[in-house]
Amino acid sequence: MRKNNFTTTKPANRKLTTEKSADKAAAPAAKAAAPVKSAAASGSTSSAPAASVSSEKSEPEKTWENAAAYKVSKETFRAELDELLELGFHTDFESAPVETLYKAIATLINKQLKRRRFEFQKARRKAGKNVPDTKKIYYISMEFLMGQSLKNNLYNLDETDLVAEVLKDRKLTPQDLYDCEPDAGLGNGGLGRLAACYMDALASQGYDAVGFSIRYEYGLFKQKIVDGWQAELPDNWLPGGYVWLNRRDEDTFKVSFYGDYEEYWTDDGLKYNLNNAEVVDAVPYDMLISGANSRVVDTLRLWKSESSNDNDFDMASFNNGDFSRAAQKENRAHLISKVLYPADNVEEGKELRLKQQYFMVSASCQNIVRNHFRDYGTLDNFSDKVAIHINDTHPALTIPELMRIFMDEYGYEWDDAWEQVSKTVSYTNHTVLAEALEKWNEDIVRVMMPRIYSILKEIDRRFREDMEEVFPGDEGKIDWMTPIAQGQVRMANLSVLGSQSVNGVSALHSEILKDDLFHDFYLATPEKFTNVTNGIAYRRWLCQSNPKLAGLIDSCIGPDYRKNADLLEKFADFADDPSVGEQVLSIKRENKVRMSNLIKKTTGIAPDPDSIFIVQAKRLHEYKRQLLNALRIISRYQKLKENPDLDMRPETYLFAAKTAPNYYLAKSIIQLICKIGEEIEKDPKIRSKMRVMFLENYSVTMAEHLMPAADISEQISLAGKEASGTGNMKMMINGAVTIGTMDGANVEMHEAVGGDNIFIFGQNAEEVQDNLRSYDSRRLYETDPVIKAAVDALGTGFAGTDFNNLKQYLIQKTYSIADPYMCLADFNDYCRVHKEIQDAYEDRKRWAHMSIINTAKASRFAADRSIREYADNIWHTKPAE
Repeated sequence: MRKNNFTTTKPANRKLTTEKSADKAAAPAAKAAAPVKSAAASGSTSSAPAASVSSEKSEPEKTWENAAAYKVSKETFRAELDELLELGFHTDFESAPVETLYKAIATLINKQLKRRRFEFQKARRKAGKNVPDTKKIYYISMEFLMGQSLKNNLYNLDETDLVAEVLKDRKLTPQDLYDCEPDAGLGNGGLGRLAACYMDALASQGYDAVGFSIRYEYGLFKQKIVDGWQAELPDNWLPGGYVWLNRRDEDTFKVSFYGDYEEYWTDDGLKYNLNNAEVVDAVPYDMLISGANSRVVDTLRLWKSESSNDNDFDMASFNNGDFSRAAQKENRAHLISKVLYPADNVEEGKELRLKQQYFMVSASCQNIVRNHFRDYGTLDNFSDKVAIHINDTHPALTIPELMRIFMDEYGYEWDDAWEQVSKTVSYTNHTVLAEALEKWNEDIVRVMMPRIYSILKEIDRRFREDMEEVFPGDEGKIDWMTPIAQGQVRMANLSVLGSQSVNGVSALHSEILKDDLFHDFYLATPEKFTNVTNGIAYRRWLCQSNPKLAGLIDSCIGPDYRKNADLLEKFADFADDPSVGEQVLSIKRENKVRMSNLIKKTTGIAPDPDSIFIVQAKRLHEYKRQLLNALRIISRYQKLKENPDLDMRPETYLFAAKTAPNYYLAKSIIQLICKIGEEIEKDPKIRSKMRVMFLENYSVTMAEHLMPAADISEQISLAGKEASGTGNMKMMINGAVTIGTMDGANVEMHEAVGGDNIFIFGQNAEEVQDNLRSYDSRRLYETDPVIKAAVDALGTGFAGTDFNNLKQYLIQKTYSIADPYMCLADFNDYCRVHKEIQDAYEDRKRWAHMSIINTAKASRFAADRSIREYADNIWHTKPAE
């Protein structure tokens, strides 16, 4: 296979671009890299309403080398807080509302982070070429589900006790401050939370990293359940979250859309004009990311879209009373960063989603290249010093945008630009679901970003030529692999062919990518494909969220596992220690009481903490099979109605999930769960034995309470559909026992804990593929009386609402296949394994053993391990620290 050099089609005897000279692109590059105050050197400008406060004169100099100087005494912290409250918030410590105390203390913590970031970057510049094996890591993702920042930063800075001491004078606790902070509305589910965990791990292990995303004014949405139906309200997180954002106007970049595009040839190669473009400003807001046990502070840079110039406000229209027209251009600019994931069931929504992606990518790439050229004076070493990782397909336009910048702004020829770009970018695939493998209408791309479209066409042409050498004459295969075909731009294909590495997020998922989804790519370039199983920020999900369990582990094996997750596995040595087992069960009950009290505050219902807490918390989607869970609950409810005196441990089923606003089938499943719970609540005898609750507005903060309270973790997706999962890891590390299919990371969890400490049911991925075409849910429905009774109950309904649509979904071929995720096929085995779990739970010694083993063996699912694998095997870099 020849090297993919991709050049634009050109007339005979014409040059593509100017010849590369020794001082390549000096003029345009110098212009692009005009002196700008360094992001690293400036320390950033806080957006908080605070006066400059400093007590550093009496303290040791705070430098990278003098880490001890960052330790703050209670007296110093209190003095800075008093001054800030007086000058910045016009109040004092004794009378300030709790919300003001939160903002003031957050401002001081943010100030510490800025100082540490400044010193870290100064040390990096000082070291210069003396650290040859380190790269700058850039992680681009549409989502970063950060949750609350104050608690995490206090833990990482080891200042939780300090703040607790200060707050004692007001008879307050740190939790009172945490409750004032909204979750940062920058993500949806596992994709965004994974990105947040990785930023934590990058900083904790000393890597020099920047995350890039969008500063959404409104997050995904605030979920409200009305008569069981999901309604969406604006998630206005900024009033409480703004204190962590540091606006950096000096790093603003311009992003162009639309315009009149014209290409022409000159003696110097291909040139183009783009006139009448719609230009917006990408204004950066930096959220600083602390690391635990680390001096490194990394950055999450969030782009806000703003009008590019004052002329965008039409003063003439305003003076004529046409106020809407006057602000039309301004509003179009602001709309880009207004809300995460606009609905894509209408063309306008699709167009806005694509515009968001290019806005994020263009600003980020301009920033990356400008900084590199400023530091090195050349882009020839770009791939040696930079690693750019695209998190799923949303940032796929990184590839053509980097090509545009290299060629148009720095004068590189295509071959040289492509070599640098394709050796720098790497791609993580997060799903095999067709709807998530983004495809954009070719005409929309051509109109919205004409220069990028021209580059995409050339990438497509050259790739076809290369693949013709690999698969000669197989036009169908080649057409399947190309980035542009059948009127669509296919982002997954673009991501694969333009990246130096492609990885899945669990061992099973990565094999599916090679064997199925990207099989042809794998045949052509097998060396590209690898696996990095997902991981979680275990210090947040264990040490912070479950402090009593973490304290018990400290007493058993010492605290060093907080720095090195591998050491957590030593806790398995205590699996049969009766005293430790009793303490594990006691801590679990305390966490269940805490969760029960939290639920009572919002619903008025307090679940019994002595019942089994059976938890399914994740995005609601057909393939995750919340419907299978609901069907078994219906069957269980039917048995209780037949025998209300059934001898059983009470069960509490807790669901938490959001789904897309236009995903009506998923909304019906939410309503079904709510209505089942509503009907059960009407029968005092049955509700004493089982309760079903749907927890409204699932968030990171809710999860931090819910995961430690879970006895059973439901991970029941159809095998082969879940890429990995991370909720399974969070419940596992908190001692929950998993019931699941051999799907995603469940496979590796089973390997880690052994078959005696996890409950596996259902078909495996290979069996699913073998059985899917011949699967007949109707036959199962008609021949199995238990299944039939549960499905028929959907038609009868619950709490006055019928669910005939879900019944038809399961047994009628209204789709390409009835019951496409094979709920009925796995139903009986699912019921069987639930019975095994209930029996195991009654053996308290056995259950404590299983819980301890799960916590200990979760060590392999730490984000620290994932990041080391990315760094060693994909990015080829070492920690800067």
